Amino acid sequence: MKSKIASLVTVPLFLLGGIAHADLSAALASEDRAAADRARDAGRKPAEVVAFLGIGPGMTVMDLIAAGGYYTEVMSLAVGAEGKVYAQNPPRVLQFRDGANEKALSARLADGRLPNVERVNQQDLGATGIAPGSLDAAITALNFHDLYNGQGPEAAAGFLAGVRALLKPGGVLGLVDHYGDPAQDNASLHRLDVAAAMPVLEAAGFEIESSDLLRNADDDHTTRVFDAAIRGKTDRVLYKLTKPVVE
Repeated sequence: MKSKIASLVTVPLFLLGGIAHADLSAALASEDRAAADRARDAGRKPAEVVAFLGIGPGMTVMDLIAAGGYYTEVMSLAVGAEGKVYAQNPPRVLQFRDGANEKALSARLADGRLPNVERVNQQDLGATGIAPGSLDAAITALNFHDLYNGQGPEAAAGFLAGVRALLKPGGVLGLVDHYGDPAQDNASLHRLDVAAAMPVLEAAGFEIESSDLLRNADDDHTTRVFDAAIRGKTDRVLYKLTKPVVE
């Protein structure tokens, strides 16, 4: 396995098609998107993230642990009418906080607004019915820390193996998470000790690149990510994990 860590009129949105970076930025600014989503863009830089991951028109992609579907909609725009987006959620994620994620995702997809999106309410990635080796890309945003901290390295490794099996050779997993300080209680802060988790990522058999796109030096990694002072502005890791073309 080769590992590389490098710094680096209301119209349904679907009808805009798969579009290049500049046009995607403009589409994301459209008032057809929810104001709450547009407010989150400054911290998440979705067009830039999509460009870094190489997600584009006609691709088949998955939003892993999609929650309310922020990235589901971003990727729906990016892959366009010829593409396909799977919005995957374990049932427990949809039930969390009195079903807040279920309500948000259902509202986002109501009335066929994003017809290239299909929901996958299944925790076991091997039981989704999606053919192995069929995804061009996947993304999981601000979720991996919960797997690693809450269920342990073995569960995190199992998740990565499940995603890897669904990706085509050369397919990409984008992983975004909050940086954690090794000296802190990252489970309670909802952060990821990146150095501790790196062996799990390396052992999963991906080629690994990183980007500084979502870094924020003003975050000292000691504050809970839901704190109003830092929420939406945390220092974040962005990894591009590529399944090798030749095993």
